[in-house]
Amino acid sequence: MTEITHWHWIGFILCILFFIALDLGLFHRRARVVKFKEALAWSTIWIALSLLFAGALGHWRGREEAEEFVTGYVIEFSLSLDNIFVMALLFAYFRVSEEARHRLLFWGVLGALVMRGAMIALGVTLIQSFNWVLYVLGLFLVFTGGRMLFAGTEKTQPETSFAIRLARRFFPAATHAENQNHTTPETGIGGLSPAPVLLVLALVEITDLIFALDSIPAVFAVTTRPFIVFTSNVFAILGLRSLYFVLVGAINYFRHLKTGLSVVLVFVGVKMLLDPHGHEPKWFQLEIPTSVSLLVVAGIFLISIALSVTAARREKNARPRMDTDGHR
Repeated sequence: MTEITHWHWIGFILCILFFIALDLGLFHRRARVVKFKEALAWSTIWIALSLLFAGALGHWRGREEAEEFVTGYVIEFSLSLDNIFVMALLFAYFRVSEEARHRLLFWGVLGALVMRGAMIALGVTLIQSFNWVLYVLGLFLVFTGGRMLFAGTEKTQPETSFAIRLARRFFPAATHAENQNHTTPETGIGGLSPAPVLLVLALVEITDLIFALDSIPAVFAVTTRPFIVFTSNVFAILGLRSLYFVLVGAINYFRHLKTGLSVVLVFVGVKMLLDPHGHEPKWFQLEIPTSVSLLVVAGIFLISIALSVTAARREKNARPRMDTDGHR
């Protein structure tokens, strides 16, 4: 088995930077509205690249690490969907133009890659230095998943969030974003106030940071190998931008997704508590194979989507009958 060296890390990062530069410099040089078919094509491409990488990883490092990558990718991918819906609320609240959203998401994804890389490095260092951190992360995931599960289904109100209230205190002029300028000639710090689009970008980064606090520990429940954790995160994040334009018009069809994601967090948290990847101390150990974890996570994810779509269709079919009865 070939050992992973710093050259593999450098090569992977350079390839990712090349694809990002190709995307922004060639395919999306100008801000424009991204159509559904184009976004679906790009989402398919990123998923296909992820599967190709998993295949190459299996040939290069073995089946176990390939399964760990796919499981981590599925966990990150599913948890990213909730992130998409929050970003959609932010864009609607600040009235970000359709043309500006793609470029805004691009820089948001770029910042997310840097932040998550730093968080993964910190997490790996803590786990290697203090084995009990895995149990703390497991308890945190179980608590977070349980809180999400019993929190109810009320809709998120962006204006009530701490980040937006804090930003409006310092930058009251930032009410909506209709262009991509970063400064406006209004009163503020130094005579300039950040344009709303920069405020939205900061909120997108903060949102991803909050979601990363759940998603990164969830991947550590599958593997503590830094290269697997990092690459699964990167591929999930890179597909996030195009996936936004695929799903933004179908948010109502995913009403049970948050429940499914809550169950996923509880499951991976329990797995981390029962199966600490060979780390000590081992108060109680029950090894859950990675293949089983993949099937469970994917099954929960697909079932929550199926229930959401079924509920939305039933509600849609019930409306004509209600209108007819009301007319009578």
